[in-house]
Amino acid sequence: MKFFVMILFSAISLSVSADSDNMQDTCPTAPGEQRSFFINGYPCKNPTEINAQDFKSTKLTVAGDTDNFLQSSVTLLTALEFPGLNTLGLSVSRTDLERDGSVPFHSHPRSSEMLFVVSGVVFAGFVDTNDKIFQTVLREGDVFVFPKGLLHFCLSGGFERATALSFYNSQNPGVVNIGGVFGIDQEHIVNMTRSLVSGSGCEVTDRDEL
Repeated sequence: MKFFVMILFSAISLSVSADSDNMQDTCPTAPGEQRSFFINGYPCKNPTEINAQDFKSTKLTVAGDTDNFLQSSVTLLTALEFPGLNTLGLSVSRTDLERDGSVPFHSHPRSSEMLFVVSGVVFAGFVDTNDKIFQTVLREGDVFVFPKGLLHFCLSGGFERATALSFYNSQNPGVVNIGGVFGIDQEHIVNMTRSLVSGSGCEVTDRDEL
């Protein structure tokens, strides 16, 4: 009986965390020279060489390049780009959307995502395993959650540029793009996403520019 309880407790502990717990206070990712072995995560930097800069990043202070077909940019910082995140089970990204920008359907197999709108107006939504669609209009200061592994998207409200920050409960959430998986061109995916929004009854008025 005691052994069964221990197994049950271990299973519950594993289910509530996207990444395994760290075994030390800090473990910034070691410099990226070619590695001769592979582990589930990244090797730790030499403790004697750890400093405050390992836990700071300025890579999200500048807007990403939106001069592309999607008119959007997603800058993702994982433990590889932001050493201080290693073993902490966290990552962060910045999304920049032009007036007609979009981030079409995709999923993160290893993480949930919390989207925080910094500026502008954003349509966001996801589809659950019962094919039910959850979508809404987000304005500055609003937060929306995309559950782990579910297909989701975001679009600009169409009046101005929009910027959002996302936070993930994994140091490497992963990205699966349905266009890449099924060989569907980006234009078709974008049109499909926009038609989903237009048929939902979600509306944005001029006041949403404020």
